[in-house]
Amino acid sequence: MRLPIDPQADIDRRAWQACPACDDARHCATCADRRTCGEHWRYLIANDGPVLHLQCPGCTHTWSHDTRPGLPRRNGSAPCP
Repeated sequence: MRLPIDPQADIDRRAWQACPACDDARHCATCADRRTCGEHWRYLIANDGPVLHLQCPGCTHTWSHDTRPGLPRRNGSAPCP
């Protein structure tokens, strides 16, 4: 079941992270080079300091991502607020 796009989703607030649900960017050369891709961006719904709350516009999956280096990353099961 696809979730609706979050009401806080704004195309002007984007982030570039791999989606843990659909992995749609796995064959993209631009994403592989860690460059800003015009196709594989994610909605940046909110953040709690270094923790980003994201939604994939393709599959509508939501997840949280901790950007602090050296700390374990949150997996795709972490709910967004």
